[in-house]
Amino acid sequence: MGDLISLLRTGLPDEAVMADPDVTASYATDMASFCDSGAPAVVVLPRTVEQVQHVMRVATELRVPVVPQGARTGLSGAANASDGCVVLSLTRMNRILEIDTVDRIAVVEPGVVNAELSRAAAAEGLYYPPDPSSWEQCTIGGNIGTGAGGLCCVKYGVTSEYVIGLDVVLADGRLLRTGRRTAKGVAGYDLTRLFVGSEGSLGIVVRAVLSLKPTPPAQLALAAEFPSVAAACDAVCAISEGGHVPSLLELMDRTTVRAVNDMTRMGLPETTEALLLAAFDTPDPAADLGAVAALCTAAGASAVVPAEDAAESELLLQARRSALPALERATGTTMIDDVAVPRSRLAEMLDGVAAIADRYDLVIGVCAHAGDGNTHPVVCFDPADADQARRARASFDEIMALGLELGGTITGEHGVGVLKKDWLARELGPVGLELQRGVKQVFDPLGLLNPGKLF
Repeated sequence: MGDLISLLRTGLPDEAVMADPDVTASYATDMASFCDSGAPAVVVLPRTVEQVQHVMRVATELRVPVVPQGARTGLSGAANASDGCVVLSLTRMNRILEIDTVDRIAVVEPGVVNAELSRAAAAEGLYYPPDPSSWEQCTIGGNIGTGAGGLCCVKYGVTSEYVIGLDVVLADGRLLRTGRRTAKGVAGYDLTRLFVGSEGSLGIVVRAVLSLKPTPPAQLALAAEFPSVAAACDAVCAISEGGHVPSLLELMDRTTVRAVNDMTRMGLPETTEALLLAAFDTPDPAADLGAVAALCTAAGASAVVPAEDAAESELLLQARRSALPALERATGTTMIDDVAVPRSRLAEMLDGVAAIADRYDLVIGVCAHAGDGNTHPVVCFDPADADQARRARASFDEIMALGLELGGTITGEHGVGVLKKDWLARELGPVGLELQRGVKQVFDPLGLLNPGKLF
């Protein structure tokens, strides 16, 4: 380890290299439960591309694994350290380098916080849509690594649809530039998309060119109460089938609503079995909400309450953003699933989750990006109770199996990391897994980049 530290310091300032075990231990994990992690040998916090290149050259020379990290808000263990690794924290590379209002792009470093980019773009009359629930903490580099989504995916899509160019430091320290700054471009293989969602296993993103959109009108929202989760899912299907394109279409079940109320005192209706939130950012959102309200009523909603203005709409969004921390606060430990299914199978998915909760005698709250079928069943348990922890893990696996059975995927936006690597093999199949491992070998022949993740 002495050689590693001394070689790293030849190209980095002393304050960027931290080897104190008490400090390095604090970088060992992200926010996922039930994920193995190791003890890093050193944590490095570079500020420049050249410093990242230096780290990778040293790592290659000494054959030391490197685990890239952002804000560590991930939920799959993708940023977890391995024993003896270099943790490469990119949080100090946090500059917004450019916002171009003509080409509608932003050029950013990986440590830029999602919400800070959103605010900077808004100041220029532009909009960066991807908005994970942790948007006030998570970084763009982490969003790219996991292929993050957010509340507005139903209309605007996920991170991969906004990344049009990347600068990437490869495992041997070379700098690769992919993609473009232009609105169109189809030259060669799409390596840019390949890096999005790769969880740092192919290279270290050090710069990103992101597509922006014009700022939409302020959105207006409504909340619809339903006597069952199935009725709420029927409304979701009716909204989609009717051709409506809301900017947000989110679902919270009764367990989640109560947890949010306990944490925030927002006064959400606790008598409902499912609360559906819909919003539009169109020129006439009231008319769009009126049409959706009618569909909700036809599907069996017991009450439909429109927000009076943008401020009330934002409160509803904050309620949804609070769902995951509220469930965690209420129970101490959670396992957060991320199964996406076709919208037409959404009710089957949620009914199946309820049956799994009953079978394992567990509390499982569900919040969902209902408009695109991305569900987040949250398994709540006491980690000190060995039997309850065992049942939690078993229920988590059954939820993923159910998602695949319904034609879905094991992760819509959180990534694979450590938590779901066995399930990735099942989803890909043997041929798909062989080819993906071959891609990994091309970019990282020594297997130094984020080992033990994905597969």
